[in-house]
Amino acid sequence: MPDIVLTTLNARYWHSSFGLRYLIANMGPLAESTAMLEFGINENLADVLESIISQNPKIVGVGVYIWNIEPATKLVADLKKLRPDITVVIGGPEVSYESEQQQIVQMADYLVTGEADLALPELCRKLLAKSPPLEKIIPGGIPALSEVKMPYHLYTEEDIKNRVIYVEASRGCPFTCEFCLSALEIPVRQFDVDEFLGEMQLLLDGGAKQFKFVDRTFNLNMRVSKAILQFFLDRYRPDLFLHFEMIPDRLPDSLREMISRFPPGALQFEIGVQTFNDDVGDLISRKQDNEKLAENFQFLRKETGVHIHADLIVGLPGETVESFGTGFDRLLKLNPQEIQVGILKRLRGTPITRHDEDWEMIYSQSAPYEILSTKLVPFEDLQRMRRFAKFWDLIGNSGNFLESRELIWSDANSPFVEFLKLSDWLYAREGQSHGIPLTRLAERMFNFLVQVQQRSEEVVAHAIWNDYTRGGREDRPHFLRKFDLPHPRKRTHEAKELPQRQSRHVVGNAGTK
Repeated sequence: MPDIVLTTLNARYWHSSFGLRYLIANMGPLAESTAMLEFGINENLADVLESIISQNPKIVGVGVYIWNIEPATKLVADLKKLRPDITVVIGGPEVSYESEQQQIVQMADYLVTGEADLALPELCRKLLAKSPPLEKIIPGGIPALSEVKMPYHLYTEEDIKNRVIYVEASRGCPFTCEFCLSALEIPVRQFDVDEFLGEMQLLLDGGAKQFKFVDRTFNLNMRVSKAILQFFLDRYRPDLFLHFEMIPDRLPDSLREMISRFPPGALQFEIGVQTFNDDVGDLISRKQDNEKLAENFQFLRKETGVHIHADLIVGLPGETVESFGTGFDRLLKLNPQEIQVGILKRLRGTPITRHDEDWEMIYSQSAPYEILSTKLVPFEDLQRMRRFAKFWDLIGNSGNFLESRELIWSDANSPFVEFLKLSDWLYAREGQSHGIPLTRLAERMFNFLVQVQQRSEEVVAHAIWNDYTRGGREDRPHFLRKFDLPHPRKRTHEAKELPQRQSRHVVGNAGTK
């Protein structure tokens, strides 16, 4: 039986706990007596508890995040009640700041804050030697990455086949955006690039096809960025998919040339635009060259096959619904494949709280601590924007309505205004913004475009049919059966090789190579 069990509750089965793997990789001699147990947040907690206790460990470490704080709190409470002899250690971003008043911290025996790669093994050595530290809160500090062992050998064959493979070439962020925990992680530290690429080679050799880089600023260090891209270019195969988080206004020619050599869909860039409102940007300590950002987007859409996932935030201090809408329209014109409309969250430890009084910022007291109202955006309008975000994801981002979504705003000055009308109309009829089957959503789109916007039935029917069959569907929804429509299109080999959501944006998608 292991002396130590490290566990967490992942948001989804196909997510893998990067943090747990780092901890085990750095346990040193204790690795042989350490077990890792991953669960999902929707699993029965009694079953989770049974699995942990069946190992009869002396120490249980629990990774705590914004998505699992509630079930993790219940798990720790039950574990300490049932087995008070087990030493419970918690860690993770959700408990690393403002920890004193948190119930889970009060129940745990120890808390390791920040990066625990080296601090947790040291704590476990002391506990097993029956020399426990007197202090309950153990600062993880900022370890030199040369001392941190990389965890990639711990991805199993099952992980590579079924789960997201997270990797990182650096930690930290040079920027100070007040809504983001990464603003507290200065300076940026780099893993040795040759050693890192050697680990990537082992993953490739093991069959890994999709890599999600969690670096906050992948394109900050050009030497490292180019080395990584060249590495994957040299080993490219049709099913390779790389996800990077990018600084929006930094894309020099040397990097552009390399990016343009990847085929369509092989690269996905997550680009945090967040706001186009310069006054809001100044308020939250975010500097961004919006002209350079636009130039970079235009290059990526016109001259590369990169899939762009761009982020905007609703509810920032100083932002109105109208100014957000102006920014949304501006971003939509730049034609990213996806616009993620996010609701502002008050992450523990972030300095965004300094605006609470002046801008009357009221947040939910429950995770994920989303904004409920501001001085400029009342609760009712934020609710509308929550629904807007969900319907946009279903219609604007999914790739299921690439042609028909354009009809919504083709004759309007503001796509945001028109889509908000659709969002309100859909919610009035569905009473919810989730769990809507694709065929019903397609019919709702048809009815809105024809009945509300007075568009031609034939034009709308053909657009929706093209959208519906883009992913390989061949059945015809009943509301389209009276129209003379072409045979379903066949998916290209190129689209079949990509992750499902990205593949829907390849066929018939202007801007790809």
